[in-house]
Amino acid sequence: MAVANTTKTSWRLQEIVAHSSNVVCLALGKNSGRLLATGGEDCRVNIWAVSKPNCIMSLTGHNNPVECVKFNNSEEQVVAGSQSGSLRVWDLEAAKILRTLMGHKANICSLDFHPFGEYLASGSMDTNIKLWDVRRKGCVFRYKGHTQAVRCLAFSPDGKWLASASDDSTIKLWDLTAGKMITEFTAHTGAINIIQFHPNEYLLASGSSDRTIKLWDLEKFKMIGSSEGEMGPVRCLAFNLDGCCLYSGAVDSLRVYGWEPDRCFDVVSVGWGKVADLAICNHQLIGVSHKLTNVSSYVVDLTRVKKSGSVIQGVIQDDQPLTEPSPKGSTLRRNYDRPLTTCSTQRVKQSSESDRRSPEGERRSPSSEDEKESSAEIRNPEDYKEIFQPKSAISRTPPKSEPFPAPLEDGESLLPTPPPVVAMAKAKPQPSVILSTRNEPIGLNVGDFLPPARNNRPSVLGDDEALAQIRKGHDTMCVMLTSRHKNLDTIRAVWGSGDVKTSLDSAVSMKDLSIVVDILNIVNLKPSLWKLDLCTSILPQIEELLQSKYESYVQTGCTSLKLILKRFWPLISDTLTAPPSVGVDITREERHQKCKACYKQLKNLSNVVKNKADQVGRHGSAFKELQLLMAPLDY
Repeated sequence: MAVANTTKTSWRLQEIVAHSSNVVCLALGKNSGRLLATGGEDCRVNIWAVSKPNCIMSLTGHNNPVECVKFNNSEEQVVAGSQSGSLRVWDLEAAKILRTLMGHKANICSLDFHPFGEYLASGSMDTNIKLWDVRRKGCVFRYKGHTQAVRCLAFSPDGKWLASASDDSTIKLWDLTAGKMITEFTAHTGAINIIQFHPNEYLLASGSSDRTIKLWDLEKFKMIGSSEGEMGPVRCLAFNLDGCCLYSGAVDSLRVYGWEPDRCFDVVSVGWGKVADLAICNHQLIGVSHKLTNVSSYVVDLTRVKKSGSVIQGVIQDDQPLTEPSPKGSTLRRNYDRPLTTCSTQRVKQSSESDRRSPEGERRSPSSEDEKESSAEIRNPEDYKEIFQPKSAISRTPPKSEPFPAPLEDGESLLPTPPPVVAMAKAKPQPSVILSTRNEPIGLNVGDFLPPARNNRPSVLGDDEALAQIRKGHDTMCVMLTSRHKNLDTIRAVWGSGDVKTSLDSAVSMKDLSIVVDILNIVNLKPSLWKLDLCTSILPQIEELLQSKYESYVQTGCTSLKLILKRFWPLISDTLTAPPSVGVDITREERHQKCKACYKQLKNLSNVVKNKADQVGRHGSAFKELQLLMAPLDY
């Protein structure tokens, strides 16, 4: 395998012309990450194998544009909702229409299959949610309560609850057995586009047009986290398969979030535009987006994405260290109890006969004659047989093949140029950036413990000489750590008085960037500690951090700069552009001087950020984001 393959974190997999008219919606098969369904204004649903150029099947039957599509968990069925409010379910293995379900009065906005049984939920612009029994062709129950379009539906992993999100900025949690609402979450200030249950714990994530992601504890029914920083509306969310982190598909980027405490682990630049759906398979995240008649798919290598590890190992807060989040498997929240049998053993509350015949227009499916008008046209027999009719039942839909291979680098590689073979035998090359997560110490070189070679013949040290060489480095390290410990004790004594500015100035005066980083890692977690005075002291230090060879230093510097720009740029801008005051106002004059100093330092930093924004990978993503935030400085 080429070395260049290992340097790609994300890449475009393919772009296809998916329909004869504009694509309206699409969905990935979440089980395999290899199937894609697209719905278009041409009233068709097309089925694709991700990364293959030809359509496998084209499903017809709708007479209006297809607004929403969804695979069931086994990827044997697909359901599509139209602009008129009708639903059609196709059996992909048999290549035929299975059911036509009617009853909604407006566009279908959301769909989800029950995880274990033949139930299906639909949400519409008519504000209603309907639960359908696909086998009996009828509506089982209707949930009312939202006042605007229902944008997303999700069944809990144990199949007992249904969560709904709406344009009315609320999330409602419904008990399927009791047939009633359990609770409502109302903290969002904009339309809610996406909700996702944690795969194991009683936890729900939601993404909104208010540019926030919120996490909800489903035992105590309260919000436990709110992540801000998205550049636009949040449309896609996906938990990692083990539940350790949450992925958010933003415009042209992927963000990785942790909670308790809230933090962003990583930002990956991906050119997918407004990504519409995400799936995870083989340590890869697949993202798909659409524009006009085209659909594009992208891959992010999750092995190269940071998914854990807080900004710091422990911070001083109220004189107590902040504990790290619980490791996987030791969560304090309940885990879902998944039944071993199918949903047929669970009793879902049935609507009464009078409810089913309500004047709202609830109807059973049309007759089989009507269903014959729908068809599943097989466009690619070879792929159809391989995926939906394999010879062995064990290799069911579709086989989980190898990860998608990364393309060869077309630009400069992040990896250092490999040295000649002879040189490699002597010492490992030093990386240009020292990663924050590594399995071996940096800076140790076997050659340092050997005397200079004579006539190119390396001599062998005796045990005593080798130990003496090692002890030299050990003594130096002990002196350095002792000095650092003493400095931190000094800072902590000042910190105890509650004067953050003096603490930071003391750290700066010690001329030790590691101490500054330790302090910043604390104050970055508590934005309320920041004041304009603090900015004037720390901005010169941030310039050094951004140019450091240590990845952890660069990350801390980026976090601090982002925080300063978001909290203080409006104040700095307004102060410097305000007309002169009448009379003497000492406070205003002092503030003006501080803002002027901050502006000058920010302008210097903008050049550093601009130069580093061309980097590839995690650093480049962080600097691109900073470049966007610093754009107003040029006006």
